[in-house]
Amino acid sequence: MYQLLRTALCLGLPKRAATCIAVLCAGWLSVGAVQASEDTFEPNFPRTMSWSAYNLGTTGYNQAVAIGKALKDNYDVNLRVLPGKNDVSRLLPLQRGRVQFSANGVATYFGQEGVFQFAGKTWGPMPLRIVLASHGDSNQALGVANDLGIKTYADLRGKRVPFVRGAPALNVTTQAFLACGGLTWDDVERVDFPGYNAMWTGVVNGQVDAAYATTVSGPTRKLEASPRGIFWPPAPHDDDGCWQRMAKVVPFMQKHVATRGAAISVENPHEGATYPYPILITLASQEPQIVHDLAKAIHLHYDEYKTADPGSIGWAMERQNFQWVVPYHDGSVRYLKSIGVWSDEAEAHNQRLIERQAVLAAAWQAHKAADPEDFVEAWMQRRADALVAAGFEPVWR
Repeated sequence: MYQLLRTALCLGLPKRAATCIAVLCAGWLSVGAVQASEDTFEPNFPRTMSWSAYNLGTTGYNQAVAIGKALKDNYDVNLRVLPGKNDVSRLLPLQRGRVQFSANGVATYFGQEGVFQFAGKTWGPMPLRIVLASHGDSNQALGVANDLGIKTYADLRGKRVPFVRGAPALNVTTQAFLACGGLTWDDVERVDFPGYNAMWTGVVNGQVDAAYATTVSGPTRKLEASPRGIFWPPAPHDDDGCWQRMAKVVPFMQKHVATRGAAISVENPHEGATYPYPILITLASQEPQIVHDLAKAIHLHYDEYKTADPGSIGWAMERQNFQWVVPYHDGSVRYLKSIGVWSDEAEAHNQRLIERQAVLAAAWQAHKAADPEDFVEAWMQRRADALVAAGFEPVWR
């Protein structure tokens, strides 16, 4: 711009006018450079790309399909989206190399940590990396039946709270919101259910009094429309005790005000917590150029898919959180640096997360070599010891 200003002044224009012209010209050149970048972008994509995602009809699946359409329209890439009914069926194809990427949820963190269903011999901690993630306008919370007069999580004391067998992502998050209210599973009446939908049917039918969900989840609408109604207790952002207790159970939650969901709107927002969903992930070993090009394509073509699903707005670059609990892939980092959104703080945080994964990987190799009889229990102890020795919080012991 300095050279533009000198040229304008040489033409005899007043300094103020010359400055305005220089700024405008610089803006036009910048826009032209961005347009040229889009016009000359030739990504290194395979003709067919495969992702795993949530079940057909879910917001995670719909967003993956919408991004796939943008890839097809612009780069003639055929995106094959493989639906998975649970965390294992989404991450197993990635582990086995059947898909290059996964549009996954918070089980990404469990997979990285090698806990719950990923603590067994065939799993262990995975070197997962984020490409980009969606941060929409909904929250994660415990929805309660509105006929009970419950206003805070502390009011759930003595109430019936569901536990879904084989679903740690649901149960540990439920535990976190109980912790927000200063409660544990011992302070409520635990009622077991075989699945997510059954749990929410149980709230509608009066078998339980609360259940965990994303505020836009379909079953929450059924409770909203039922005679019981629905209410979402807040996780107040100025309640340090609530957030400290939650962080000890689920360090992946972040403060957020939701404007979408059952009984939630712009006029009636919900102050609470959330985490990114879906999270587009891959393995650390994935080719950096493909990851770089995918991150760039998702960013460049945001306007083409942002209205395909209500949650698609979450892919906007200004909504990204570069200091979450799972590291970004080197390919993504290279692109994020090129557009000036990756900070020194983000880099330091990312490197620390990669160090954590290295500690977990070394502990896992030692554990497999030892192969103790009580494999899972002994792994959780070895894992915690290794993390503490390296200066990390194990979260689960």
